[in-house]
Amino acid sequence: MPAVVRLHLGRAAVQVLAGGHRVDLLHIKGDAVEVAVRPPTSPGSDVDVLVRPEHASALDRVLRDLGWSVYSTYLGGSPFGHAQTYHHDTWGFLDVHRSFPGIGLAPSPAFERLWATRRTIEFASVRCSVPSLPAQAVIVILNAARARRPLEPDGAWNDAGPRREIEIEVDELEARLAFDAAFGRLDNHRGAREYRLWKAITQGGGRVEEWLGRVQAAPTFRARAALVLRAPLVNRAHLEHRLGRRPSSGDIFREFLARPARGIREATRRKDA
Repeated sequence: MPAVVRLHLGRAAVQVLAGGHRVDLLHIKGDAVEVAVRPPTSPGSDVDVLVRPEHASALDRVLRDLGWSVYSTYLGGSPFGHAQTYHHDTWGFLDVHRSFPGIGLAPSPAFERLWATRRTIEFASVRCSVPSLPAQAVIVILNAARARRPLEPDGAWNDAGPRREIEIEVDELEARLAFDAAFGRLDNHRGAREYRLWKAITQGGGRVEEWLGRVQAAPTFRARAALVLRAPLVNRAHLEHRLGRRPSSGDIFREFLARPARGIREATRRKDA
């Protein structure tokens, strides 16, 4: 089956599942980005959706009941804790986002804004909700910043009219720091709580710098303390994916010992650079 066909059928399958259980979600990224925002490029390799945060637990239960297995968790998947990845033998990979990196507005009101201005497009004859065109552009830009990918020169953000609408959406979603990072203007936000984390992510600061950025970006003392306690722990999902098998207790112990050594090497390289 061609990859694009599988993706379209996968999106339709997820939408039917969500609609049948009254779960609100928006299809994002990849083939859910309309040509008015970005010319057709690669459709991507998985299905991405943004779920209403209050519906995330219900969606998780339904997915597991219908044969989807968890590939990586919210806590272990990224420094933002924003998405959980599932796998299905037929439909492939699904990334369920409960928030989107770079959007500073709290997840629930951010989703509500995106939901209120949503559009619909069809995948395999199933109507699927997607963000408005300006919001699609914002998500593409924020994702490019996080992935350290250049933006296509002919995207909607280069036209004066759409660019004004995009700028309004950026401010409504409180996404200015990450938006500026995509265009090389991150230093305009020195002193911001999230600055160090985005600097590490967009400029390749290494794992130690990323964790320091995560701690600094945490909104409360309790959240910072939890991150400090988690930092030395082994990410079992990542280790399993790297080894290609379930890690043994010996694998986990060796990885636990190796983490401080890698951190010291990173710190030494930064000092010598």
